[in-house]
Amino acid sequence: MRPLRAIAVDLGATSCRVTQACWDGGAAHPQVAHRFANGAVARAQGLFWDLGRLEQGIEYGLRACVTLLGAGDSVDSAGVSGWAADYVRLGHNGRALADPFCYRDPRTETAMPQVWERIPRERLYELTGVQMLGANTLYQLYADCRDGLDPGAGWLNIPEYVLYRLAGNTPEAAVSEHTNSTHTQLLDARSETWSGEVFARTGLDCAGAPRLVSPGTVLGGMAPRWQAHPLFRRTQLIAPACHDTGAAVAGVPEPPGDWAFISSGTWSLVGTLLYQPCITPAAMAANLTNEGGLGSTVRLIKNINGLWLLEECRRQWQKQGREWSIPKLLTACEAASPQHRDARQAIFDVDAAELLLPGDMPAKINRALLAAGRPPLRLEPEHAPAVALAIFASLAAHYARALRMIEAATGLCLRRIYMIGGGSQNEILNRMVADATGLEIHRGPVESSTIGNLAIQFAVLESGSANPAAVAAWAERLGRANTTTPPL
Repeated sequence: MRPLRAIAVDLGATSCRVTQACWDGGAAHPQVAHRFANGAVARAQGLFWDLGRLEQGIEYGLRACVTLLGAGDSVDSAGVSGWAADYVRLGHNGRALADPFCYRDPRTETAMPQVWERIPRERLYELTGVQMLGANTLYQLYADCRDGLDPGAGWLNIPEYVLYRLAGNTPEAAVSEHTNSTHTQLLDARSETWSGEVFARTGLDCAGAPRLVSPGTVLGGMAPRWQAHPLFRRTQLIAPACHDTGAAVAGVPEPPGDWAFISSGTWSLVGTLLYQPCITPAAMAANLTNEGGLGSTVRLIKNINGLWLLEECRRQWQKQGREWSIPKLLTACEAASPQHRDARQAIFDVDAAELLLPGDMPAKINRALLAAGRPPLRLEPEHAPAVALAIFASLAAHYARALRMIEAATGLCLRRIYMIGGGSQNEILNRMVADATGLEIHRGPVESSTIGNLAIQFAVLESGSANPAAVAAWAERLGRANTTTPPL
């Protein structure tokens, strides 16, 4: 097999990275070219993503790839994955109308019940198989129209928007990739087409929806300004699994069976892989969501709040004059006193509405503990390990509960869990999950969504399609490699 080179752009709500990988015919060599921070920006009009900062970070990363690879090399493909739900609205000229709203903006709190007045939630679930979550694209688009935006204005989810921009805003590159489209609550789960009923009953215009494509679809070359550099002259843009969880799960080397996955990051995604959607009263009662995967697979998932809770706490402690790095905090948790270890029993509802919004998270956690009948914690920065242990214990308890819901809805008897995402390296959390679930834990690569993104690209470059078995084989090769970050 000839040498292959690909670039994966992986967008996270708190951290983004651009990674290049070379396959020399015998081994894979992934290397992070650039990593940059991300975060929502609060403005008078609401909570937004800074699109300019995202694009600037991506451009810097692509140019860093030029430095790493050298003038004599060329890149075969590039793909983008990232968080789902959020999107960019496009004007008639194909340009972004404004910075996109963040899914944590409170405008959807009123949009959800207004949508259900137009289409009952039972019917909505029957059509889409998607959980009722305020972040879903459906409620955000409805809020746009309710607030005066043209219902026919085009939109692209953020990973697909980045691909569209890299292609030079060509109409052919304006797409919605399957793993992302299934997350919008606008797709018919059985026909895998945009649901005319959902669009019509909510007052949205299907004309603004992008063209649907499968994972691994080749969208064409890069924009002329990029092709001017020899490195990108023949680069093909590939829509991988544009939803980062879809990319991460694509790299698990097993067909659907008796295993589950927990993608632990800003959000927690707890689920299993099926061959067909699970759209039943039990699944709806548990608020489980059906998301598309590679081939004919479906990810049945429960969304749970995630390590964003800890990030918000760290921001609050920093305001109070104490900087807690993650490694330092985890070390302190391991060496915690018996008093701090008691915090493992401080279980609270991680999905309480107040905990989904930013601001003074330690105080919010104490209110959640009081609501659960638990004693409050000390909140001074020096007591951060106790708060962190309470977060980990509460997440583990909710993961176990979600897995029991999935077993009840599907009839599966789950035996092991693949921990993927950044949180997979958190040994304290892993042990708590093992204790709470009684299941065997397998730890995946920390950069699992990047690995899946690259694996899909290499499978397409090798054989022309994102065959699940080929993707899993590439993910195994890439997962064995040591991913390095050069000094920049």
